[in-house]
Amino acid sequence: MSNTLLTDSIIVKESLMELKNQLGFTKNVNRQYDEKFASEGAKIGDTINIRKPSRYAVTSGAVLNVQDSVDQSVALQLDTQNHVGMAFSSKDLTLSVDAFRERYIKPAVTALANNVDYTGYAAMYQSIYSSIGVPSASAFPSTLKGFTQAKAKLSNLGAPVDGLTAIVDPNVEASLVEGLKSLFQSSEQIKQQYEKGIMGIAAGSKFIMSQNVSKHTSGAVAGTPLIDTTVTANGTATVHIDGLTGVITTVYKKGDVLTFADVYSVNPQTKQSTGQLAQFVVTADTGTSTSGEIASLPISPAMTLTGAYQNVNVFPIDGAAVHLFGAATTYASIVSPQNLVFHKDAFVLGCADLILPKGMHMAARASDPESGLSIRLVSGYDIVNDRMNSRLDILYGWKCIYPEFACRVVGQPA
Repeated sequence: MSNTLLTDSIIVKESLMELKNQLGFTKNVNRQYDEKFASEGAKIGDTINIRKPSRYAVTSGAVLNVQDSVDQSVALQLDTQNHVGMAFSSKDLTLSVDAFRERYIKPAVTALANNVDYTGYAAMYQSIYSSIGVPSASAFPSTLKGFTQAKAKLSNLGAPVDGLTAIVDPNVEASLVEGLKSLFQSSEQIKQQYEKGIMGIAAGSKFIMSQNVSKHTSGAVAGTPLIDTTVTANGTATVHIDGLTGVITTVYKKGDVLTFADVYSVNPQTKQSTGQLAQFVVTADTGTSTSGEIASLPISPAMTLTGAYQNVNVFPIDGAAVHLFGAATTYASIVSPQNLVFHKDAFVLGCADLILPKGMHMAARASDPESGLSIRLVSGYDIVNDRMNSRLDILYGWKCIYPEFACRVVGQPA
């Protein structure tokens, strides 16, 4: 049977199908905003504003208390264009679709998919402040305790807990499967989930292993960090800290999680304390001054004590202890996998149709309405070497919309 010459549309459609299969973290996030970028010719820098629902406080009594409606929105920007460049000969275009997929498409798309997953995960976990466990480079969860605690924390903060996904590091998956295997009988379903080393659904979450789970290196904090200036205003997103030792370029790293003595989180609806210290994430690498102080350490979320968006029971006061997640006061740069439990609405990925350039030997684009993914193939013929110089491109942007809908599970739970 003779082979059929492969066309640009066949190649790009095969590439799109392979991309969908290869993605891990990306498959499980919100994709509803792709259509906002649907116009042909999207480019890096294109932005849409995603409006978040307003929140209101309840007032008691017959007297009307009119509240302003405060619109909240976040910008989703197409800020990343990834591509894989490759070359194949005219002879290669006569291969069967299956042979061409294995030789060219699969390795190219695997690299592309891993990069989309990796860059998204690395950026998204640093926005998440809710954290469970004790950071460790080698102590991995062997029970579901940390993941059930994460679900409880999400519930306390008003997050939906139906349809949660747990993304775990390969070492964590191995530890969980080994630690839990004695709890199950060898039914056909368990064979699929456990005898193949895959957890499946447990503790209210769909467990997925990913090689792209980020590892966070915590800051090396020396001294006894304390709040230096009492916070007094709603919306405060920085704190003044003293009691640190030495002049160090980076003390707290972006992605570090902090708590402040006696500052507890509250349920977003009832405004009652959850009984757990409020957690905050450092949003930029920050170092100390000559006096061992940090005058303005940026944190998220912004602290709010009153009104519809209240998230703490009290503001931190002068002299309150500052604790780095997983340690009493100080911590010596531990590298730990940042497993995540999250609802899909915590994160959003926007993907766009790239323009098809004119005058090329091959130019095609494929979009998938189910996943929202769009991929482009452009090829130019090299007459000297009788080959196609080709590139597969994807244009996208990541955003953490609801950080309260996700929780990190790090090391063994306390």
